[in-house]
Amino acid sequence: MNRVEAPDPATAERFRLLVEAVQDYGIFMLDPSGHVVSWNAGAERIKGYRADEIIGQHFSLFYPDAARATRWPDQELKLALAQGRYEEEGWRIRKNGSRFWASVVITPLFDDSGAHTGFGKVTRDLTERRAHEEALLQSEERFRLLIDGVREYAIYMLDPEGRIQSWNKGAELSRVTPRMR
Repeated sequence: MNRVEAPDPATAERFRLLVEAVQDYGIFMLDPSGHVVSWNAGAERIKGYRADEIIGQHFSLFYPDAARATRWPDQELKLALAQGRYEEEGWRIRKNGSRFWASVVITPLFDDSGAHTGFGKVTRDLTERRAHEEALLQSEERFRLLIDGVREYAIYMLDPEGRIQSWNKGAELSRVTPRMR
């Protein structure tokens, strides 16, 4: 475990202002049992809770019912403590009840004597990225089905060296079946 010297008060204040001002990432701290002890503007924007509404609440509030029923949030803390960090993507819940796809990183925090004092948690809303990825996959699948459905024409896919990599049903039905080299 690395030991970091305490910064001077001016540096500590600048760091606090930096964390509080970040909008694209929810950055907050949890006590050792998982209760929220700090909250930044990004966490408010992403999750919908003001600091005075969420500080003191258990962070499992952000998880879908199924995850809470299996006590998965507590398991994440145990994994972070055992492994030095825990990271995943998954569904989370906003104050208004809507779901969002989140990337989360949980890091255990220790004081100068090595005692566990809580966790740092960083959350990023990746809902829009996930929607784009799903749309691309669906588009690729529709294109594949379109090509596979063509029966009147042989359509081949070649690699950069000119070797056949795939072909459609039309190629299979033609008199000459392509051979992969």
